[in-house]
Amino acid sequence: MAFKFEELRVWDISIGLTAEVNELIKTFPTDERFVLSSQIQRAADSVALNIAEGSTGQSNAEFKKFLGYSIRSAIEVVSCLYLGKRRKIINDADFLRLYNSYETLIVKIQALRNSIS
Repeated sequence: MAFKFEELRVWDISIGLTAEVNELIKTFPTDERFVLSSQIQRAADSVALNIAEGSTGQSNAEFKKFLGYSIRSAIEVVSCLYLGKRRKIINDADFLRLYNSYETLIVKIQALRNSIS
């Protein structure tokens, strides 16, 4: 593996979750295509992208900053899940599955950020 982020479990998990979010938004109504579906996909992608960008040979402080951005993006995904649930376009099972996955991911990213000196 050529890049540091490829070895990071949090990056791998976040890539998997972007695929799950992408599958979920395929079920959204057409009128949400450029609203909630676009927002949740960008936020989900941003989690993985910030982990990757922050890991690229920069200082530890810079990496920690980008991990913080990825946490914020993950929290944005969770907020989008709530919006989708309230709008009745995300069912309870999908909401709980993704909510729990992002909660776990956030804890793992926080642990990685805290382990960096």
